[in-house]
Amino acid sequence: MSAPVGKKAKNSKPQKKVVAAPLLSNAKPARKQHVDQPAEGGHEKLPSGEGERLQKVLAKAGVASRRAAEEMIAQGRVEVDGAIVTEQGLRIDPQHAVVRVDGTRVMVREELVHIALNKPKGWQSTMSDDLGRPCVGDIVAERIAAGQRLFHVGRLDADTEGLLLLTNDGDLAHRLMHPSFQVPKTYLATVNGEVHNKSVGKRLRDGVELDDGPAKVDRFQVLELGEGRSLVKIVLHEGRKHIVRRLLDAVGHPVTRLVRTNIGPVALGDQRPGTLRVIGRDEVGKLYEAVSL
Repeated sequence: MSAPVGKKAKNSKPQKKVVAAPLLSNAKPARKQHVDQPAEGGHEKLPSGEGERLQKVLAKAGVASRRAAEEMIAQGRVEVDGAIVTEQGLRIDPQHAVVRVDGTRVMVREELVHIALNKPKGWQSTMSDDLGRPCVGDIVAERIAAGQRLFHVGRLDADTEGLLLLTNDGDLAHRLMHPSFQVPKTYLATVNGEVHNKSVGKRLRDGVELDDGPAKVDRFQVLELGEGRSLVKIVLHEGRKHIVRRLLDAVGHPVTRLVRTNIGPVALGDQRPGTLRVIGRDEVGKLYEAVSL
């Protein structure tokens, strides 16, 4: 028999009002931001004395102060292993837990390193070189000598300058290099000839037949013209060897200088050749988002 009209069922509880949270990070809103109960199969609680308190882990990761982190937890903005956490003092294992704030993953494992290098022209994309040529390993020699294990994500040929990622994060590196995740890369190329004809851009976007199969760009833009040369911008997710040079050569505009400026959300900016920059927490989170980690 149904309950009388106007009376609440015994098990029903008033819905908790969700208060708008102050903006404490630049992360995008979580898809499950207002879920009241943790999802099944979420984080397994650790016994007292094991792991670290979640708010302390967030503070150490640079998300916010410990007190602000506690507010974020109370507001349901923090997710651990796929489940929203609202209780204070939850202990987690930073080495294995997957933590997200407002839907963006936060790197909480202290030993993971993510570095942006502006590789100079003429340097090899290797950690050592048998012929004694200058290589990426020379630039990070002090870090390696101090016990830090680093490897480069993909390669740039010796004549190509610009952004190269260095890390010890194997999961991220593997996915960034895998073509199925299609992380876009942006290049600035100085080419022979003035690229006036719009058909050049159309050919590159539609696809060009190369020796090892067809290839195409995602975007193509002419930035400067003059004195028999052009500066063009190319965005593509292809990773084949010399792909940008081969594409531009195929449409009649050989490359004289090539610089990679972006890998997904990470930009070279005004970083000088031969210098290193530790990639920021927000950038790392966006890289993880780009490869579905």
